[in-house]
Amino acid sequence: MDAVTVKPTYSCHVVAIPYPGRGHVNPLMNFCNILASKKPDTLITFVVTEEWLGFISSSSNSSPSNLQFGSIPNVIPSELVRNADPIGFIEAVFTKMETPFEELLDSFHQPLRPTLIVTDAFLFWAIGVGNRRNIPVASFFPMSSTVFSVFYHLDLLAQHGHFPVDLSEKGNEIVDYIPGVSPLRLLDLPSFIFASNQYTLHRILDLISWIPKARYLLFPSIYELESQVIKALKYKISIPVYTIGPAIPDLKLRDNSFSSSNNNELNILQWLDCQPESSVLYVSLGSHVAVSSAQMDEIAAGLCDSGVRFLWVARDKTSRLRQVCGDMGLVETWCDQLKVLCHSSVGGFWTHCGWNSVKEDRLENEERGGSQNFGGKRGNCRACAEIYGFRKS
Repeated sequence: MDAVTVKPTYSCHVVAIPYPGRGHVNPLMNFCNILASKKPDTLITFVVTEEWLGFISSSSNSSPSNLQFGSIPNVIPSELVRNADPIGFIEAVFTKMETPFEELLDSFHQPLRPTLIVTDAFLFWAIGVGNRRNIPVASFFPMSSTVFSVFYHLDLLAQHGHFPVDLSEKGNEIVDYIPGVSPLRLLDLPSFIFASNQYTLHRILDLISWIPKARYLLFPSIYELESQVIKALKYKISIPVYTIGPAIPDLKLRDNSFSSSNNNELNILQWLDCQPESSVLYVSLGSHVAVSSAQMDEIAAGLCDSGVRFLWVARDKTSRLRQVCGDMGLVETWCDQLKVLCHSSVGGFWTHCGWNSVKEDRLENEERGGSQNFGGKRGNCRACAEIYGFRKS
C-alpha cells in the first residue's frame, strides 16, 4: 500500500476514491483535476487500486502538482476479467476495499490529515469510514440526477404497482409520478430495477440509505439541464445537493494540439485527418458491458450497408470486425474519445448513452443516436431523447 507524504504548505487535504470502473474513475478524476487547478492551496489525493494506478499514471503527467495518487492493493478481480463474474466483482468492491482504504487514510500524518473525503456514491462504506473519524464526506454520484431520482423514489414504483413488474406485459405503461422527472415508460427505467438477479439493486438501495449520512451530494451535471429534478431532490434530501458541472477536460483538450505519442491514437488521428469534414460516424457502445456477437454482426452489417465512413471502438473481436467492415471504416480497441469527438471529420456519434459519453457529445454538438444496454443507460437515453433530441434504439 502506497502512503504519501503531505507537505505542510497546504491548507486542506481532500481524499477522493472512485468506484473501480472507467465510467466512475474518469469523472471523479476530472473533477479532482479541476478542483486542484482552481485551489492550489488544497492537496488532493486520488486513491485507486494498484492496477488502476497503472492504467491512469501514464495519462496523469499533466495533472496539477497538488494532485497526487495513493494506492491500495489489488483486493478485487482484475479489470481485464471482471465481466466473467460481474456480481463477484461488485461483491469484492463492497467487502474488500474498505479495510485497505482505512489503513491508507490513517497513514496520513500531521501536519495535515484529511479534511474531506469525496467518495463515489457506490462506495457508500466510505461514508462510514469518514464519519468514524469525524471527516466530512461528499458523495459523488457519477450518473445523471434523473437516474438517481428514479432509484431514490423506488418506493413510488412499488406504490403504483410498477415494482416488481413483468415488463413484457407492462413495459409501455407510463411513469409520471417521480418528482421532477418527465413521464417515461417502465421500459426506459434503469435495467438494474428489473434484473432477474436483484443483488445490484439491493446495493443501490444501500447507496440511497447512506446518502443522508454524508455531508454533501454532488452530481457531475449542469443545473440548467436537469433543474426540475435537482429542485425536487433538494426539497426531499436533508443534505446540500450541488451540480458541479460536466466534469470533462474540455478546456485542457482545446488548448492542446491533436499530436500524440501513442501509436494507436496516432493511427486514429491520422486516419481522421484524411476524411472529409463531418463525414465520420463514431461508434462506441461502452467500456464495461459486452455487446453480444449477434448484435455486433448486426451493427457491422448496418454500417457496411449504410456506405458511411465510421470509426468503431470495440473491446472484443476487432480482427473479425475489421474483415467484415472492409475499407469504409476503422475498427480499434481504444481511443481518446474526447479527442475524437473534437475532430472536424467526426459528424455523428452512436453512443451507449453512458453519462460521460452524453456530456462529451454535448460539448461538441454532434449528430447523435443512442442504444441503451445496461444499468442507468436506459434512463440516460430517454432523457437525452427529450432534452437533446437523441435518436434512440
